[in-house]
Amino acid sequence: MTELCDWLRAGSVPVLSLQNGVDNEPLIAEMVGEARVLGGLAVRIGGHISEPGKVFAEGVAQIVMGAWPAQQPKDDPRADLLKVLEVAFNEAGIPTTVTRNIRYELWRKLVINNGVNPLSALTHLDTRSLTHHPEFGKVVYGMMAETVKASEADGVNLTRQDLDDMFELISNFNAIKTSMLVDKEKGRPLELDSIAGAVLRRCEQLGVDAQYTFTVNALLRQQQ
Repeated sequence: MTELCDWLRAGSVPVLSLQNGVDNEPLIAEMVGEARVLGGLAVRIGGHISEPGKVFAEGVAQIVMGAWPAQQPKDDPRADLLKVLEVAFNEAGIPTTVTRNIRYELWRKLVINNGVNPLSALTHLDTRSLTHHPEFGKVVYGMMAETVKASEADGVNLTRQDLDDMFELISNFNAIKTSMLVDKEKGRPLELDSIAGAVLRRCEQLGVDAQYTFTVNALLRQQQ
């Protein structure tokens, strides 16, 4: 992204982010201005590079996107482009919807990512094994609850219902290796800063503890 800064600043078209985490859009906004930022995420998908040039994915693989941080109540110039992209993705066979509050959706995805990604990398267990484990299931729920609390720092204010919905979703989803576990097995850098780090920074800002996330994050960093 840094290498494209000058090129992006010189342009005028919006930039769509389809990455995990809640810190990507703010960084893009610093480069091109908030009015040119579209946020997005992929949900209900587990995907991995099975071999060079080949990707194995399972699940619905749905895209949710929207003007960041939320679509303006008045005419938002990004709305027309979002409609064009929605049609294009759907015609390509990728189920896609547009939301008026993408920041809310990004945080809901982070609830799941922080709940299972770091712990799976630490335990080498898949998502179903974690969520149905008598002890680790409680840790997953605890890390998800800490993520819900952290969302308050961004003014999102997820609820207990969001927490329970996300825990039920990942508990009933296919048993998959998380991307962080795959990275760990392949000796690649882990996305700790953008997942657990994002939660810890905001909990610190709010002055609240995030003991589950702090402990799992610390153990993983020790192993790197």
